[in-house]
Amino acid sequence: MTPETLLSLLDATPGWTAQAAAADLDDTATLQILSEAAKFAQTALAPLAAHADTAGCRVEDGRVRTPDGYAHAFRQMGADGWIAADLDPDLGGMGLPLALHAAASLPMEGAALPFMMALGSTRAAAHCLAATAPELAAEWCPKLASGQWAATICISEPDAGSDVGRIRTKATAEGEGWTVSGTKCWISFGDHDMAERIGQLCLARTGAPEEGTRGLSLFLVADTLQDGSRNGIFVERIEEKLGLHGSPTCVLRFESAEATLIGTPGRGLPALFNMIELMRLQVGVQGAGVAATCATLARDYAGDRRQGGRPDAAPVAIATHPDVRRQLWLMEARALIAAALVVETAVTLGQAQGGDPEAAALSAFLLPLAKTFGGEMGQANACAAIQVLGGAGYTREWPAERHFRDARITTIYEGTTGMQAQDVLFRRLLKDGATIRAALTARLEGDAVFPALLARLDTLVERLSGAKPEAQAFAADAALRAAWEVVAAGLAERLLGSLGPSAALDLWLSGAAARMGLAEAGVDWALTVSDR
Repeated sequence: MTPETLLSLLDATPGWTAQAAAADLDDTATLQILSEAAKFAQTALAPLAAHADTAGCRVEDGRVRTPDGYAHAFRQMGADGWIAADLDPDLGGMGLPLALHAAASLPMEGAALPFMMALGSTRAAAHCLAATAPELAAEWCPKLASGQWAATICISEPDAGSDVGRIRTKATAEGEGWTVSGTKCWISFGDHDMAERIGQLCLARTGAPEEGTRGLSLFLVADTLQDGSRNGIFVERIEEKLGLHGSPTCVLRFESAEATLIGTPGRGLPALFNMIELMRLQVGVQGAGVAATCATLARDYAGDRRQGGRPDAAPVAIATHPDVRRQLWLMEARALIAAALVVETAVTLGQAQGGDPEAAALSAFLLPLAKTFGGEMGQANACAAIQVLGGAGYTREWPAERHFRDARITTIYEGTTGMQAQDVLFRRLLKDGATIRAALTARLEGDAVFPALLARLDTLVERLSGAKPEAQAFAADAALRAAWEVVAAGLAERLLGSLGPSAALDLWLSGAAARMGLAEAGVDWALTVSDR
């Protein structure tokens, strides 16, 4: 996806023009930022990702060692301002709008998703500290933004994954400070050799276990103390995974590790949500970036690979075969709509941060869609790229299989698809459906498919509003997919208006009604099975 296309996506998104003007950005400056991001992704990150997938990460003398080139790239991206470009300049950022940060990140995530995870958690931690702990932010944020220091998020435990209320890692008041003891798992870049210091934003229990999430508090636990000595954080192992070989997934043991309380005791989860929100958007950007990268890979390969045609003539490019053209068009549609979705979500999040209540309701609805379907579009295009490349796509000579392995995680971490579905149905459509509908119709003015699908979504929600809770839970995934079809159709029709005629978008819209029918069938099933 070219920088020019990304600029068109931004310009077509309601609210972007005002955000760009507030940041003193015109189209020329915006295009320059997008172009530099694409250039860095192609020249530096893509080769690094290929090497990292083969080399992997390892533990030596109790510390994680990353692939050669990681530390240099991390520092370079900090020096160039990419780590926290949307952070306030007073805290080391560039003050760019969130939407531009998301758009510029697309090619970089598509090039090196595992490596970019270190930047995502570091940036999100900086925003979390800025929102909840001004004194810590003044010390930490400039160094996080520069790449001198790094940060990650520590939530999951062996017996407490998505069910965070069962967290048992314990925080104990010690004089004027705190110590943390316990084991955390699934910690991406929980330890590494790319920065001088690593801060763990760690959820730990300060209340009784029976208090559930209300007994959790948020702490900053640095791997080194002020005197330079090691804190009580130990790497037990890094996981062996299907993909993300360039991202160390750590199991960390905290043994009376010195910690600093962030915010108010017992309010750890709300404080941490500042970080979770940005990391979920990043997952959507990861998937959309992979979708765009794989669409380009398949298109270029199909243009070069020659097979078929008249036996008495030279073979033709496989891109001329109708079925391959169909596959390429569908890949292009997925990439365009996924990119438009993450940009739309980022713009509305920016408006919500500015105090717009309608934007707050809409962004809360769009975020689980962006997280889920950015990921699904990335997975689908990685799979489709392997298909277009044929046998070559199944080999490690080409990056399609690596993207396939790396993208699979996007619908698992930062909240599974099932969790996002429950959020969309129970917290959004059933509780705030009227506000969301008004916001959607104001922003997505499709003249054909979108309004028809929106009316069908209204009917679906009405049917579920009076259903038993168990039936609603069974129907949550179907409701999530129905909501996606509505938003995707509105974005596709907007793109047709801004980008011009597109066989790819026409193909997508031609199947929207049928896909909506599958979601409706899922609701029919849910209402039936719950009565058994």
